[in-house]
Amino acid sequence: MDAENLTTRYVDAAMRTVPEKQRGDLAAELAASIADQIEARTDVGEPADTAERAVLTELGDPERLAAGYTGRQLHLIGPRYYLDWWRLLKLLLWIVIPSAGAAVALGKVLSDAPVGDVIGSVWVTMLTAGLHVAFWTTLVFVILERTGHETMDAAPWSPDKLPEPKETGARFSDLITSLVWLLILAGAIVWDQVFGLASIADHWTPVLDPALWPWWLGVFLSVIAVEAVVSFAVYARGRWTYAFAAAHGILDLITAMVAVTLIAQNRLINPVVASAITDAVGAEGADAPRIIAILVAAGIVVVAAWDALDAFLKARRSRVVA
Repeated sequence: MDAENLTTRYVDAAMRTVPEKQRGDLAAELAASIADQIEARTDVGEPADTAERAVLTELGDPERLAAGYTGRQLHLIGPRYYLDWWRLLKLLLWIVIPSAGAAVALGKVLSDAPVGDVIGSVWVTMLTAGLHVAFWTTLVFVILERTGHETMDAAPWSPDKLPEPKETGARFSDLITSLVWLLILAGAIVWDQVFGLASIADHWTPVLDPALWPWWLGVFLSVIAVEAVVSFAVYARGRWTYAFAAAHGILDLITAMVAVTLIAQNRLINPVVASAITDAVGAEGADAPRIIAILVAAGIVVVAAWDALDAFLKARRSRVVA
């Protein structure tokens, strides 16, 4: 195979992605450049075929070379837009995926779907929602980049844009806040069982099923007590660690699992309170107590998940600072 034929093939390959109106001039320019480089090598005694292969090897992939000639981008999203894309994508994923999963779960539970169907539908919906968010968000930024439009953060960077330092959760005020909330929660559980928190027919009645006392509610109170110990340990250590975060996450998991189990068995809400709610909304609202219980369970799961995640984030920040 002679050098002229190999060079011609290289030029043809490079011109495949070049616009038609530029192709003739660029092809001639590239061919002349290759010929000059080959000649420079043969003038010092290098064989023509060896010189030709060396020149083409140095030039590299013909499509990449052509992209450099025309200014065509060889990336989906470049550095100019990458951070804006990544920040928006993370925000949307955090909002859309849990919302979609919760909506599908609520609909399936209300339609008396089997547990396996609920779990399967939720996972499929969350995966589909995540894929759609990633695809459409990326597509928008690709269009913005290819058309030269600015993003929402087009102003030059300055120190004013530096994020505020995030708390690590190990201050004395954090300890007091945590203990106060735990005491309020524990006090509410005990008060509900002893005096009642719902007024029905001028009589105070427990909102939580009295049959849960003392064992099931004792689990919640035990978790609260251990949470308080973890809070003291974090303050004594001066920072969150991954071990503390793991312990905190396990406690959150126990809380969520117990609450969801009781709600699935219709044992969390006092039957007297459930009947009063049904009577208040009429026959059309017969599912009202169940809907309320599901919403309570969803709230507990969301709060527990966020609380566990927050603990791990604080542990990571503390590790970086340390």
